[in-house]
Amino acid sequence: MSESPIRIDRPAAAVARVTLDRPAVRNAFNDETIAELTRAFRELDADDGVRVIVLAAQGPAFCAGADLHWMRRMAEYSRDENLGDAARLADMLRSIASCRKPTIARVQGDAYAGGMGLVAACDLAVAADTAHFCLTEVKLGLVPATIAPYVIRALGARAAQRYMLTAERFDAATALRLGFVQAVTASDQLDACVEAWTSALLGASPQALTACKQLLHEVTDRPIDAALVARTAALIADARASDDGRHGLQSFLDKTPPRWRA
Repeated sequence: MSESPIRIDRPAAAVARVTLDRPAVRNAFNDETIAELTRAFRELDADDGVRVIVLAAQGPAFCAGADLHWMRRMAEYSRDENLGDAARLADMLRSIASCRKPTIARVQGDAYAGGMGLVAACDLAVAADTAHFCLTEVKLGLVPATIAPYVIRALGARAAQRYMLTAERFDAATALRLGFVQAVTASDQLDACVEAWTSALLGASPQALTACKQLLHEVTDRPIDAALVARTAALIADARASDDGRHGLQSFLDKTPPRWRA
């Protein structure tokens, strides 16, 4: 039996780390990796003991996209077989993006093609200053289709138009300027950034974080019309009436730490 392409550990209470563990192939993913990542994020999403999930990678590269051996097999697939395979990849990305828990991408090295999709599907991303990014698909006669919704949302439509069409490689500083990642650090400071974000997230109400992720999903790029105004009013009303909302407000008034910080 082959070793698992990912590793899951708990570096701290309430924190889970999912690590891509195929450094010999630059953590390129295949069907097994896709299945394991999907399973891991769904199980961690359902685990009430987990409040933050970190996506990391072993070795010099974060993720080089699709594994070459897997791509050779795909070249022989029928359209229906390719459709099923692409659907599983899309499902993996959705399992990350729709996770109720906050997710952090720890990008220690290059992220190409589908690797950029993994970064974009996470809520927060910090990159080493030596990391590079590239949407290589058009050079291979392909398109970055399944990752497009996440990459366009994270990179911005105009920048995505450039980098999807030209397949240019860009550095971490450019990724930061464009908003694709929210922080860039020296490699030896990656964990400090992840820990700072994790600490901030653990200081917030788990219910509120889940509701806030829902709010971001529903509000981003939507017209500010009567329906949206009504929906946002309903969301804050629900939050105020929730257990965490009532407890958090009372804790604030009593000047005592809420239970999620105790």
